Amino acid sequence: QVQLVESGGGSVQAGGSLRLSCAASGYTYSRNFMAWFRQAPGKEREGVAVINTNSGISDYADSVKGRFTCSQDNAKNTVYLQMNSLKPEDTAMYYCAAAPSFPRPWYRIYGWNYWGQGTQVTVSS
Repeated sequence: QVQLVESGGGSVQAGGSLRLSCAASGYTYSRNFMAWFRQAPGKEREGVAVINTNSGISDYADSVKGRFTCSQDNAKNTVYLQMNSLKPEDTAMYYCAAAPSFPRPWYRIYGWNYWGQGTQVTVSS
């Protein structure tokens, strides 16, 4: 079993930055891959970043490339999402997800076994 707890959400103005954290506990092999998803009202949940927790290699949705960075601190069992140059369209509930194997495609919710409760990010213009 894996537990994921997100934190760090809040309200910022466009152009600002936030850093989200996802603290994980439970079986390490169950979270070989971790991802950040977001869901805006009335829209599907979409993946924005994914990281291989063994290699540290990450990938991003085109909408956030160059603005968001996913990283990890293995000693703290925590994955981060640094969000810079935030835009109003980044407003959403952000969720952390984990899986033992790499879901394809990673940016869809299918294949992700564990989810956090979410943290709200609001970007005003």
